[in-house]
Amino acid sequence: MTLRIAIVTIFPEFFTAPLGLSIPARAAAAGSAAYRVIDLRDFTHDKHRTVDDYPFGGGPGMVMKPEPFFEAVESLDATGPIVLVSARGRRFTHADAVRYAAGTGLTLLCGHYKDVDQRVADHLATEEISIGDYVLSGGEPAALVIVDATVRLLEGAMSDLDSARTDSHWSGGLSAPSYTRPAVYRGFAVPQVLMSGDHKRIDAWRIAEGDRLTRERLASDAATGTRHADEPPHP
Repeated sequence: MTLRIAIVTIFPEFFTAPLGLSIPARAAAAGSAAYRVIDLRDFTHDKHRTVDDYPFGGGPGMVMKPEPFFEAVESLDATGPIVLVSARGRRFTHADAVRYAAGTGLTLLCGHYKDVDQRVADHLATEEISIGDYVLSGGEPAALVIVDATVRLLEGAMSDLDSARTDSHWSGGLSAPSYTRPAVYRGFAVPQVLMSGDHKRIDAWRIAEGDRLTRERLASDAATGTRHADEPPHP
């Protein structure tokens, strides 16, 4: 099964190198993923290829027009989720990546400038997704994050999918720390349990460390007011 990913953007060249490297490239080579990058300006109808205009009601910045987005998606005959990458969106999670990876189609809409006309979010996109509580210069970096997190779960993308199953967030929490050679570096030693050869003790240590780190992260987030994926934005 192939996951067909379409990305709608005013900067198609932004994706040329990243999609041709590492895990995204391996997923494509394995036939598990296929990418199509669409230039939003190809769906404009003026000599300047205009994709933005002044906001109704006044105010600073420019707003991306709805028509090019609607026409671009209609040209795709899109199946699967149509995702507007937006700072207003629900927080992207590992569960979203799993859901996208299980499908056959995914369309990502990249905004730019001040905002995207709300009719794109309300009447074209099937979901609105954010990768964090901050604002980027455009949706392109966030779209790459979503693509990478998704395609690494596809068959053939990773040489050892079991490696992904032990990553942070696979089962909801954080993973234990990892160490490799040398056993001692600048006086800092690897935990002895990891060199004991006792796999039951190692497994127990990893579970305990993952639980500890997860509790610490939750406590830190609570102290700083960081919201989680299932929480509404803070007032």
